[in-house]
Amino acid sequence: MSRVAKNPVAIPAKVEVVLSANSIDVSGPLGKLSHPLTSAVVLKREGETITFQASSDAQHSRAMSGTLRALVANMVKGVSEGFTRKLTLVGVGYKAAAQGAILNLELGYSHPINHKMPAGVTVVTATPTEILLTGVDKQVIGQVAAQIRAYRAPEPYKGKGVRYSDEVVAIKETKKK
Repeated sequence: MSRVAKNPVAIPAKVEVVLSANSIDVSGPLGKLSHPLTSAVVLKREGETITFQASSDAQHSRAMSGTLRALVANMVKGVSEGFTRKLTLVGVGYKAAAQGAILNLELGYSHPINHKMPAGVTVVTATPTEILLTGVDKQVIGQVAAQIRAYRAPEPYKGKGVRYSDEVVAIKETKKK
């Protein structure tokens, strides 16, 4: 059994969890999330906790028990607290501006980049060089952050580009003649 799956997921008071035969639905003050279930994992609700157990001793079943436990824990945290991802723009003239569900980026190209946010993701630009993404689904927030970073990934010589706020870019030394 996965070590991750041995830990039960605690359900806060303001979160509702509905287990059906083929999906799990989690709703809370910030939104609602749903995820399909597989027959490889057995879920049991015991009071205010959910436990996960592999249905067989197969490698796939044991691995899926830990994976599903992590996904459900992220769903519970997302609908109760939410997730945020902060991006920083490093470079002269690099700036971002949020206009509703569209993020306008100027990253040194000859044209501006307009990135449309998917449903459930809000974007805030407190300063022109900081982007804050918030939402209930951790996977969607991470994917949107990766797409924005891909427009101009940090380069290794000056460190210019879009980077995560906690990312450390190793700066290379330039070639000497």
